[in-house]
Amino acid sequence: MSGAFMGPPWQMDWVDTARTARDSLPQQVRDLIDAVRAELVTVKDPYFRGVDNLPDLPMGCRIAPLLSTVPNGLHVCHFDHGRGWLHYTFVRRTADPQIIIEEVFWQ
Repeated sequence: MSGAFMGPPWQMDWVDTARTARDSLPQQVRDLIDAVRAELVTVKDPYFRGVDNLPDLPMGCRIAPLLSTVPNGLHVCHFDHGRGWLHYTFVRRTADPQIIIEEVFWQ
């Protein structure tokens, strides 16, 4: 490997509790989460998506930093028009950068 920063598709890993929460949801919600996942692993930068990040995401989804003061930290993707969210971090490394889903919630 040349040491250059790798690009998409990104690897994605799930914290066990997030995977369990996702797997327990109704099929239509799991499909929506899978659509968000597909967009996250293929976008050039899972954190900076520009001001208008809606066109690439499924309808009713929005991504933002959890804390505006930490733009490279934990991010939240609200999905199903705010009925659910998933928290993720993007670990930027030269070797094996990846997205880690830390929490999934839906009501």
